[in-house]
Amino acid sequence: MGDHDMESISMQDATTHDGRKVPPGGTLGVFGGGQLGRMFGIAARRLGYRFAVFSDDKDGPASHVADHAVCAAYDDEEAIASFVRGVDAVTFEFENVPAIAGEIASKYVPVRPAGSLLHTVQNRQREKDGLTGLGLPVAEYWPVRNEGECRAAAAALPGGGVLKTASFGYDGKGQKRIASGMELEGAWESLGKAPCVLEALVPFVEEISVVAARGQDGAIAVYEPFSNHHENHILDVTMCPRVLGPETQGEVDRIARRALEGFDVVGVLCIELFLLADGSILVNEIAPRPHNSGHLTVDSHVTCQFQNQVRAVAGLPLGSTERIGRPAAMANLLGDLWADGEPNWAAALAMPGVWLHLYGKAEARKGRKMGHITAVGDTPEEAASRARAARAALVDRS
Repeated sequence: MGDHDMESISMQDATTHDGRKVPPGGTLGVFGGGQLGRMFGIAARRLGYRFAVFSDDKDGPASHVADHAVCAAYDDEEAIASFVRGVDAVTFEFENVPAIAGEIASKYVPVRPAGSLLHTVQNRQREKDGLTGLGLPVAEYWPVRNEGECRAAAAALPGGGVLKTASFGYDGKGQKRIASGMELEGAWESLGKAPCVLEALVPFVEEISVVAARGQDGAIAVYEPFSNHHENHILDVTMCPRVLGPETQGEVDRIARRALEGFDVVGVLCIELFLLADGSILVNEIAPRPHNSGHLTVDSHVTCQFQNQVRAVAGLPLGSTERIGRPAAMANLLGDLWADGEPNWAAALAMPGVWLHLYGKAEARKGRKMGHITAVGDTPEEAASRARAARAALVDRS
């Protein structure tokens, strides 16, 4: 690939890439230049692939490890076409890449997962409708796109709820919690009356996630569930394994497989879940890519989530999702740690059973994910305690 031009691509070519395999030595492309793209690129290199990045950030973390990087707007059709003519398959680092990027790329190379899935998850209404259409359990929800829907949702809400913008919300942004339907109109106004989805509050006892992969051949590999703990709506610490009862574990596996097959995913999918007191499960949201909660797999599992993403995108068999030995935990490193100067890296790295991962971002800002720490222990709780201690050591100036 890489030396043909747009005119040489026929419509038949555009519809027959799906079965194409890319052996090691080929070039894999990614839309998105952040840390997920960076870790995908590192995993690709370990398998002998070249790696190219398309991003609107000329100094993003992924570009630092890429063979080739293009900096352009995600709706620059000419730049996108030029980029994909130089790769053999392409994937996405994040969900909010404009649909046009996937449409153009699909004329030249396999796009895994397909752009149609990105279209679904870019809007919470479409995502919820897609999940319920597959028979997957979600919290009760209502669209809030106009005055009439706002009134109807306010009347239907049985108690408290969370109003979320339909698009471009993450890490708690674009959300308003309300105690009753009486507060809905004010909350909607505070969000600029943008199209929203109102979700009923769920009395969950824990947030868990499951990362799974599906290959080009339809094979599925599911990682053990992770337990997630948030601070200020941002993931703080993840622990694994999260041992569940047989029925609950069976439901998690069913949900993962149903989502992968129902959305025809070729790649990695993370499903964020609410665990209820009775052991039942509700789906919160999905991400058609590797996920922050799965970063610990790089150090603790036979095949990490990024290598399985590479394998799926390239059409190779998926790798084992088995954990290697001891329980593990991950603690995020936010830009807040840099507030009083350079963190004390030596103090954290002196601790046994700890790995440090930094993303190479130029500017540390409050709330910005700059890296993470992975640790192991005899129990998930001990691993989490070690990861937190290593993080605390970063700001120890004594």
